[in-house]
Amino acid sequence: MNTTHKVSTPTLSKKEQTQINDITQKITQHSNDLRARYKLLGYQNVIGASVMAFSVAGMVTTGTLYVKGLIPGGLCILINALLTSLIHELEHDLIHRLYFRKQPFAQNLMMLLCWITRPGMPSPWLRRELHFHHHKESGTDTDVEAWITTSGSPWGAKRLLKLVDGFIFGIVNALCAPTWREKIRLTIKVLRLNAPMGLLYWGCWYVFLGYHFYTWACSMMGLAYQPSSTTTLLMSVINSAVVIIIAPNIIRQFCLFFISSNIHYYGDVMPRNALQQTQVMNHWWLWPFQLFCFNFGSTHCIHHFVVKDPFYLRQMTAAFAHKLLAEAGVRFNDFGTYKRANRYTQTQTDT
Repeated sequence: MNTTHKVSTPTLSKKEQTQINDITQKITQHSNDLRARYKLLGYQNVIGASVMAFSVAGMVTTGTLYVKGLIPGGLCILINALLTSLIHELEHDLIHRLYFRKQPFAQNLMMLLCWITRPGMPSPWLRRELHFHHHKESGTDTDVEAWITTSGSPWGAKRLLKLVDGFIFGIVNALCAPTWREKIRLTIKVLRLNAPMGLLYWGCWYVFLGYHFYTWACSMMGLAYQPSSTTTLLMSVINSAVVIIIAPNIIRQFCLFFISSNIHYYGDVMPRNALQQTQVMNHWWLWPFQLFCFNFGSTHCIHHFVVKDPFYLRQMTAAFAHKLLAEAGVRFNDFGTYKRANRYTQTQTDT
């Protein structure tokens, strides 16, 4: 006789499911009330396309002003980091098909613009598959999207590297695999995920760092370095690309991953339990990070209950939704997650 016992997976209680349904229904109703009150909200496609046009035009404008020497590089980087945070929110909405659902050409064009302006990310079409799985299995071992943003990793040099430079982390992680076959498989996977935009993006960044480190080292050692005209032209293009696109996205991505990886719980979350999947992080000291990811820490938890609202509507419903979430026991500003590597279960020292 077979004496093995199947380990049971915790399931939602009737009370928890009722709470989740109640929160979803009330936030949805509040969103519908806002749409009825402000007629402009009914033009969702127009709003999404307008935000995209504004953001792309803004990046082109600041880039042109920087190249012409009319604004400093630092100002261009900060403005474009803010604009790419808007574009990221648009991509997230597009992944859920919240704009131009019945007009695939317009939807795919917007997604392409998202990818061009944020080339360090995998393609949004690939991310769609990962993100849908994230919603189904958020916080479980199969939630690849959460793992990519460092959820579940203990804090240290490895997690910090992953936040700052996901490409190098991926390569290092691949090279640390136990067998050569696994090393090759993971390396090919990293290259495939970053092709073609990411390879160009990270390649420019590494050339930029390497070149300027080399020239700095030469000056420190008193060595004269005279670049060729070709090198000077190439570095002029790369320097501009770093200021206009690469540096803004590195800032935005670090802030987004830092916030996202800490609001999501990982590893011991009850499957399909939205009450445990995320927390709300809206403490005042997080605002420098929130600024470059469009207040993600304060509003993303709402998205796990109501998927159909675009990013700007989540901002409008936040105050109402936060009251419901707090009453249901969803956590706010649980900074103990830093010590627990995103585990939901609290230890005695956390409470």
